Amino acid sequence: MLKKRLIGVITVRDGLAVQSIGYKRYLPLGKPEYLAENLDRWGADEILVMSIDRTVRGLGPDLGLLKRLGKVGIRTPLIVAGGISSKDNAIEVVHSGADRICIDALLQDNPEEVRAIAECLGSQAVIASLPVSAGTASYMWWDYRSKALRHLATEVCALLEDGVVSEVLLVDWQHEGIHAGFDQRLIERFPIPNVPLIAFGGVSHHEQIEQLLNKESVSAVAIGNFLSYREHAIQHFKMQLQESHLRGAVFAGSDARV
Repeated sequence: MLKKRLIGVITVRDGLAVQSIGYKRYLPLGKPEYLAENLDRWGADEILVMSIDRTVRGLGPDLGLLKRLGKVGIRTPLIVAGGISSKDNAIEVVHSGADRICIDALLQDNPEEVRAIAECLGSQAVIASLPVSAGTASYMWWDYRSKALRHLATEVCALLEDGVVSEVLLVDWQHEGIHAGFDQRLIERFPIPNVPLIAFGGVSHHEQIEQLLNKESVSAVAIGNFLSYREHAIQHFKMQLQESHLRGAVFAGSDARV
């Protein structure tokens, strides 16, 4: 079996890393490059840097932040989200050091531009971000700009069915920042078959991570806030999940894995 991944998420707002709680409350953590450096040293399989205010403010991707991350010398594959509204933006981000990009608003605004990005960079470089909820009636997509719930658009479903993106970051926005909050019905009810899913939002303990990684459709689990509560959190999770097909933990000051 291919190894699954544990992704460290850094949420950025106004240029600072923050703890985000339900996309409503934000607690400052410091400079994102410092958090990225720690995740890199401690064995995250990928690092997702998510600038949540760039699109809302009409700004492009934060290339300045990418430049600072480059100076840190991160070896871990880097995913970048926020402010990507065109193929040119996507190319800039990759040329500035990102290994992959993650797209949300553009899926709604211009699905054909997402196809153009995938044709240029390859589908393996593109992740779709879907903040969703699984109510009793239907599966709903949350538009963070209008603060409204919508059904998944036909055009977006077509992108996923056609393999335009490599994975879907499935965000439980209602439980983001809530201990053990991730609603596993989001995985079970996902309407497009055979799409690799990354579970994110309210993932906080190793039993929960193990349950998610054991699901065939889940390729990775992404964790944000709960990596900030104690030092070496990635290492602790990985040591507790040795049977979950993850790469081993990396210990600071050494390249050794266990």
